[in-house]
Amino acid sequence: MANLKEVRNRITSVISTQQITKAMKMVSAAKLRRAQDAIIQMRPYAAKIREIMENISSTLDSSSGGSFAAVRPVKKVLIVAINSNRGLCGGFNANVVRTINRLMRENYAALAKEGNVKVLCIGKKASDFFSKNATVYAGNHNDIYNHLNFADASVIAEKLMKEFSEGAYDKIEIVYNQFKNAAVQYVQVEQLLPITPPARKEEKQKHTNDYIFEPNKEELVLQLIPKTIKIQLYKALLDSNASEHGARMTAMNKATDNAADLLKDLRINYNKARQAAITGEILEIVAGAEALNG
Repeated sequence: MANLKEVRNRITSVISTQQITKAMKMVSAAKLRRAQDAIIQMRPYAAKIREIMENISSTLDSSSGGSFAAVRPVKKVLIVAINSNRGLCGGFNANVVRTINRLMRENYAALAKEGNVKVLCIGKKASDFFSKNATVYAGNHNDIYNHLNFADASVIAEKLMKEFSEGAYDKIEIVYNQFKNAAVQYVQVEQLLPITPPARKEEKQKHTNDYIFEPNKEELVLQLIPKTIKIQLYKALLDSNASEHGARMTAMNKATDNAADLLKDLRINYNKARQAAITGEILEIVAGAEALNG
């Protein structure tokens, strides 16, 4: 059994850790509220503008979408990994990395062997992992989380659109955590480019909205597609940001509870050790007294 000093030191260390995890939980809870409000407000707008674009583009041929709708044989793929700059958030970052590795292993195995699958990282944790492999790593935009806003997200989206238009990549996908609540996040894989035409379903076409177009459908689609791509990327960033704070709050709450359980066990061990020490001292005193009487 450990001595009293060792157990006391462990108790002090666990108490300090518990205070830190409890403080981090409170900070994440405060940040989560703002991040959750941002993504909840963004989702209806993103869904509506996508609906409008799909309703318009469903009545046009595939060539009317411009260069961003050009479907080419997939020879080069870019995967945008969206996670966080910090850890201590459970499996939040690891799940994104694991999903990307699975995509390269199952969906793009042949292209990956040829070095034609690249990963652009938004978040330091993904960057730390993929930067070790120069054939895969395509750079990072880790500083976007310093001031997360639509303007900075648009700059990244414009760069991706330019690279796709110039033929640097034939397909661009984003991998991120979609926020559901503080305890649940889902890893999503979405195709950013090329823009895929909506599925033509009879039931859906019956409810197609009747719009008045000015100037015309083709020009509207060409303006809506870049805007939709920017919004899709920005929504993914907001989703990931809210998911990060939710995952960290949950992880720190669990760590605080685990520290409380560990403290309980340590205090029991401390009391046992102290009782054993007192009992030993009593035995020594009694044995000494018996020796003097003898």
